[in-house]
Amino acid sequence: MPAVDYHGHTTLITGASAGLGAEFARQLAARGSDLVLVARRRERLEKLATELREQHRIQVHVVEMDLATDHPGQALAEQVDQLGLHVTSLINNAGFATFGPFHQADPDRLRREIAVDVTAVADISRAFIDQLRTAGRGVLVNVASMAAYQPNPRMALYGATKAFVLSLTEALWEESRGTGLRVLALSPGATRTEFFDVVGTPQAAGGTRLASPVDVVRTALAALDRRNPPPSVIAGRMNRVMAFLARRLATRRQVIRAIGRLTAEGA
Repeated sequence: MPAVDYHGHTTLITGASAGLGAEFARQLAARGSDLVLVARRRERLEKLATELREQHRIQVHVVEMDLATDHPGQALAEQVDQLGLHVTSLINNAGFATFGPFHQADPDRLRREIAVDVTAVADISRAFIDQLRTAGRGVLVNVASMAAYQPNPRMALYGATKAFVLSLTEALWEESRGTGLRVLALSPGATRTEFFDVVGTPQAAGGTRLASPVDVVRTALAALDRRNPPPSVIAGRMNRVMAFLARRLATRRQVIRAIGRLTAEGA
């Protein structure tokens, strides 16, 4: 496969009002893709849309939506149809975490976390994957996390949701081979976004250095540009090393205890 030519594409991005979603929008706009930006904060979406239209002379549409509602995939597909658009690429980026002991977490917040981090990813992927496969030239990126590679004490549910995203996306990679659709699970480590504001503490990063959103998105797009794109990619050399060590050179017990000690510092 040659590198992806995004000219003539329409890429739908969830969680596009800030962080990795906004950075995906900027880098894909620079490569020629029209965009559908989805998030709850319309004012931010409109500001970003204006910026990208002026800089890159592309079409940018804004959809204000709470992905924790029922049937987000169907709702998004209906809105896209009403706009007269045909989505050729999809970035499922929206998500958030809860920090602290599981038994002390607000049950309503946990239900919302599952709805956004798990249900919406699966539902939106299903709603659009047929047309993505038919287009046969786009990408499907689901944003997982380094948290997908091991249990995460004090972020137990978040790690579990991202393990789901990683597993689902790698399976879709295999199912989509030969269709022209490039499927990728992107696993960033701690990144300089609003993620930790929503979590409520920077200590959820476990003291690790924060990566740049620019570098994380470049990692994803570079992986998609490969002649034979992989099913998943970890952003950051040290994160790749740590994932390797966790899988190959330590027992499950050792990994869980190590992560628990890191996150305990923020408890």
